Amino acid sequence: MTTTQSPSTEQPKTTDGARKYATVNPYTGQTEQEFPFLQTGEVDAVVERAHAAFLEWRRRSVEERAAVVARAAELMLQRTDEFAALITKEMGKRIQEAAGEVQLAASILKYYADNGPRFLAPKPIDVMAGEAVVVNEPTGVILAIEPWNYPLYQVVRVAGPNLTLGNTILLKHAENNPQCALALEQLFRDAGAPEGVYTNLFLKIADVEQVIASKAVQGVTLTGSERAGSSVAQLAGKHLKKSVLELGGSDPFIVLDAPDLGRTVKAATMARMANTGQACIAAKRIIVLDEVYDDVVAGLTQAFSTFTPGDPADPATTLGPLSTERAAQDLAAQIQDAVDKGATVLAGGGRPDSDGAFVEATLLADVTPDMRAYHEELFGPAAVIYRAADEDEAIELANNSDFGLSAAVYGSDVERARSVADRLESGMVWINQPSGSSPELPFGGVKRSGYGRELSELGMFEFANRRLVRTMPAKKASAPAAPVVG
Repeated sequence: MTTTQSPSTEQPKTTDGARKYATVNPYTGQTEQEFPFLQTGEVDAVVERAHAAFLEWRRRSVEERAAVVARAAELMLQRTDEFAALITKEMGKRIQEAAGEVQLAASILKYYADNGPRFLAPKPIDVMAGEAVVVNEPTGVILAIEPWNYPLYQVVRVAGPNLTLGNTILLKHAENNPQCALALEQLFRDAGAPEGVYTNLFLKIADVEQVIASKAVQGVTLTGSERAGSSVAQLAGKHLKKSVLELGGSDPFIVLDAPDLGRTVKAATMARMANTGQACIAAKRIIVLDEVYDDVVAGLTQAFSTFTPGDPADPATTLGPLSTERAAQDLAAQIQDAVDKGATVLAGGGRPDSDGAFVEATLLADVTPDMRAYHEELFGPAAVIYRAADEDEAIELANNSDFGLSAAVYGSDVERARSVADRLESGMVWINQPSGSSPELPFGGVKRSGYGRELSELGMFEFANRRLVRTMPAKKASAPAAPVVG
């Protein structure tokens, strides 16, 4: 059975073993601040407040709701330094990347503020008689369970479209990002969202079902591990609630040829090492055709060897810590398992002699199916490189995974690259560009990478009621022309 290392929804433990929401700086290892759980007896009142807010929020025009989302985007950009510093402190993202995440998150909010009214406009249907139209309506309170690796971006993928649509949001953020969670709640409040429209919950895992079971809650969306996704999907199914899951990935990066070797190596390195490798769509399996394999290996080995650990708040740092010491230990164990079973270490392979939750930038070759690294997601700065004899073998390797989130194909012949891309089992595929994200592009996977889509116009409707309104002239309002079914 595959085990994913994608962002977990487990609470961090304090030294006494108790579960806590806490800011634990992964660079220093110091617990900087702790926050109490929402008590079980308080949960229903918070959910009801979100439902009461929904009843008012949905009656506002889409333009009014979009204006609040637009203001949130403006405020987020104004607070870039504040948000970036929180991200770096709570999960160790390098400060430049943290600022980039703030800008991406703001662009998503702006995208839905600008385009949401157009997306939500009624859609006429061409019918033989009378009129028919699909109207897009909100459904109610949505529970969002979000991870630590992109503490702003992951949240606004849900908040942007749903607040514009007219739903209200309950956020259960990752337990090591409490200050980011509070800052987001304050952001929407300052942008003009009424009380209850966007609510942060320091929720115990044991109380998640209580929220999902509430009649007021109409859907749940989760980005996280397979285990968390399976649990949430079961709860959603049990209570007949719509769910969207974005889970792990072990994305292939296929190199067909490399006429510009430097460009290809740089792209593959960035695709693996962005966010210290802690991304579901990172290129974790680099598959290279035989004729360019040696050159690509040499280039990547050199590139991976240049990463050095340091303070993520220092712009000169090239390798930040992982989010937690536990995450670093887990990744190191996966690497060691491969080494013990005969894998070749081309770069890195261990933990640097320094404080903090660091793992060296690691490149492994000769990884075989008996090793954990062959099947499991490596959630950190470690990649596996494979040699493929031809396109068919490359595709077979790429598809030999329980995951199907994203993929990348590099080649000088675009039509050839497209032909390969067409045979890949993934929710997204990128040609001559590393896998990424942009507001207008749908995001989501297949197989054990989850289901549903976020971002783009598609993300607007996952928790919408797309209601049919069928109208016939009064003089024709008689018995139906065909049997009623359903």
